[in-house]
Amino acid sequence: MKPSLPVTAAVVLLASAGGCRRQPEAEAAQGESLPRVDAHELRSVDMFQRIEDPAQRSRALFLETSRVYFHPRCSNCHPDGDSPFQETGAMLHNPPVTRGPEDKGVVGMTCEGCHQDRNVELARVPGAPNWHLAPRSMAWTGKSARALCEQLKDPARNGGKTLEQLVEHNKHDALVAWGWAPGSGREPAPGTQARFGELVAAWVATGAECPSEEARP
Repeated sequence: MKPSLPVTAAVVLLASAGGCRRQPEAEAAQGESLPRVDAHELRSVDMFQRIEDPAQRSRALFLETSRVYFHPRCSNCHPDGDSPFQETGAMLHNPPVTRGPEDKGVVGMTCEGCHQDRNVELARVPGAPNWHLAPRSMAWTGKSARALCEQLKDPARNGGKTLEQLVEHNKHDALVAWGWAPGSGREPAPGTQARFGELVAAWVATGAECPSEEARP
């Protein structure tokens, strides 16, 4: 068995092999330096100030927001198919439904036929204003954080929003807010909508950089 290289020597060899690995390695190092939080919480913007490079900080901020985007309370309604998911995201909507021409169901089985503007606790039916399935162009289930980041920055795939409008949407939209008050024993998205909005705003303010393809929240 060959002796392992010292850490410094390994870094030199990786660097000499090309720059393609530098960003993922830097992201991993920055992620390890961040304070740990409970799985149900989000890190605050202040916790990312220890990352001095704005671009690296921006990538780390997006990875933190992706914990919300990829949570079932959010991703269940952003599928690439014709039906939403429910519960932990492992099962299709029951009863069976389809998105329809305007992403609000089909005649006789529209979203508003069951989903009101608030949760119906006794029937365990979730609800919020403007309940609907995200357009297919805004589907992100199964994507990497980088792919989602690039999608959210593209007006053609984010509902025609500027980055500033994206921040406003995440901070104050009532349907987004449902993710933290889903009712009936459903697990809410991590953190709060207020903190999520702050993280999205900080990501935009630092250049809206996207993490590497290998990066995971």
